[in-house]
Amino acid sequence: MGTIVVMQQDRAKIAKKKFGQNFLKDEAVLAQIIQSMPDTPHRIAEIGPGLGDLTKYLVDVKSVTAFEVDTDLCKHLKHHFADAIATKALELRCGDVLEHWKSELLDEPYDLVANLPYYIATNIILKALADPACRNLLVMIQREVAEKFSASPGERAFGALSVITQSVGEAEIVIHVPPTAFEPAPKVDSSVLLISKRSNRNDEGFEEFLRAAFTQPRKTLHKNLSSRYDGHSLIEAFEALDLERSIRPHQLDTSDFHRLYTLIK
Repeated sequence: MGTIVVMQQDRAKIAKKKFGQNFLKDEAVLAQIIQSMPDTPHRIAEIGPGLGDLTKYLVDVKSVTAFEVDTDLCKHLKHHFADAIATKALELRCGDVLEHWKSELLDEPYDLVANLPYYIATNIILKALADPACRNLLVMIQREVAEKFSASPGERAFGALSVITQSVGEAEIVIHVPPTAFEPAPKVDSSVLLISKRSNRNDEGFEEFLRAAFTQPRKTLHKNLSSRYDGHSLIEAFEALDLERSIRPHQLDTSDFHRLYTLIK
């Protein structure tokens, strides 16, 4: 494809389905993302910069390391941001971000700011929550997924992702974004999600416990856990915490899950 000269009507032609590309074109949304960025001295990691619509604002305020898997878009970014790359305002890494991300994505504290491809968004967020170098996340993702990460106990969307997030920090939805803000337009609504971290992601045993707890959200917590854990230990743990065996997973809060896990692990 060579260097891409982008016209608004060309964006749909450039987008590749295999990379889940939907280019954010709404300048008002882009401005709100920039205004919502955490006020920190940290470097920014941007995953999937695409045509550079968000990148052009990021490099004006902070140093950025961008990860782009699409080789055609990498050529475009190298050309379009040649000055920023020369002054080291932008470092561009081409290739699969998951290959770069063996342990820590960067060897210094960073904030993740990105319009994430939907097909890898959950995986990317979970990896960032586990990465000790990542301090904050401001990401555009599918609205339904953003609500799962930010849901409070008792809400319909509350689940394992909510508990994992609340165990390491605080999450809030900054803005909801309609499909018309993108080209090509996705079939779902999007949201900008802000997660401010206090610590890093939980151990794998706790997350396996959460997966079991929310296996069938409409069933009781005791029923879900009984398929994986010893029945006698479960009864003792429920009694110790004064939990009814009829309680459903979304009715507990994050601290309840940690106490229950400590008792039965």
